Amino acid sequence: MTHNFDQVIDRRHSDSIKWHYYDEDVLPLWVADMDFNSPEPVVRALRERIEHGVFGYGTEPKELRDLLVARLRDRYGWTVAPEAIVFVPGVVAGFNIAGRAVMAPGDGVLVQTPVYGPFLSLPQTANLALNAMELTRQADGRYIIDMDRMAETVTGNTRAFLLCNPHNPVGRVFDRAELTGMADLCLKHGLAIISDEIHGDLVFSGHPHVPIASLAPEIAARSITLMAPSKTFNIAGLGCSFAVIPDPGLRQQFRAAAAGIVPHVDVLSFAAALAAYRDGDAWLSECLRYLEANRDFTAGFVAERLPGITMSPMEGTYLAWLDCREAGIPGKPADFFLKDARVGMNDGAWFGAGGEGFVRLNFGCPRATLEEGLARMERALLELRAA
Repeated sequence: MTHNFDQVIDRRHSDSIKWHYYDEDVLPLWVADMDFNSPEPVVRALRERIEHGVFGYGTEPKELRDLLVARLRDRYGWTVAPEAIVFVPGVVAGFNIAGRAVMAPGDGVLVQTPVYGPFLSLPQTANLALNAMELTRQADGRYIIDMDRMAETVTGNTRAFLLCNPHNPVGRVFDRAELTGMADLCLKHGLAIISDEIHGDLVFSGHPHVPIASLAPEIAARSITLMAPSKTFNIAGLGCSFAVIPDPGLRQQFRAAAAGIVPHVDVLSFAAALAAYRDGDAWLSECLRYLEANRDFTAGFVAERLPGITMSPMEGTYLAWLDCREAGIPGKPADFFLKDARVGMNDGAWFGAGGEGFVRLNFGCPRATLEEGLARMERALLELRAA
């Protein structure tokens, strides 16, 4: 590989929330950023922009919008007009804007749990009703969608479906048939589709990402799709994301909901996004191979050396979903591993119904870091069993 993903970079003495949240002896494998250097073209572009020395109000780079249109076409076969793209400073901000754009207080939003925690916060912050359904976990740990259950979850007050694809935390990359089934249900009930596709570039062999809005024009007309370079190129601390909203009326609703509240993307974030999308794909290809190897290593370690714990098959993202319910762990597994293994992971309950007894482990790190974290977990389990 041209890029050295095995390099261990000291983030403990930086401003990283990941590495400052816990005590210094805790190995943090939680929040979703990677412990790798960002692509060199991104670093170079930021350095050049900083050396300019003036950081006034900015505007989007001229090339960026056309670059995104070409990327959507080439990667997904999705033809999008340039004006369909709306830049926002983050995907979480984006789906909160979208929720306010298509729903009124008291309306219902459909979500599928366990799911990224801020999905569950949207109903609270926007005074909406949460229409939640659990994904179905099969015997092999793979999650599927019970379409009958999804239909039963829709009420007369449901106005939108908030989709996570690729799914965080269960690691699914929903296929075309699954997406079509969900989209058809939304069309039948007149639901808007708000689709968080931030991990869309982080998919593994045999699991291509399909934007739900790319399925058909009538689906695109009801969809707000949210994407970003942040996870893909490890620039999560730089706030540049974008919404793809093909329908002009829906796009105007989105802009109106953000007006006066949501800030514009800043000049450094725009510079990083342009460099990433223009020059970062060689880095991304190597990163995906490294992440896939880390995924396989984690799956093998869990199966062979962490008794009572199983890992869901990961089709995308760098976030392993571990079922600890048969490990004999007292209390919450995340608390146990923090106290006894000194490994920090996300508590599964944060992801809503169906997450209890699980932890989410971030394997987007050098192999040595991952090995150390898993070895600590193994020792803690052995000590628990010996007690």
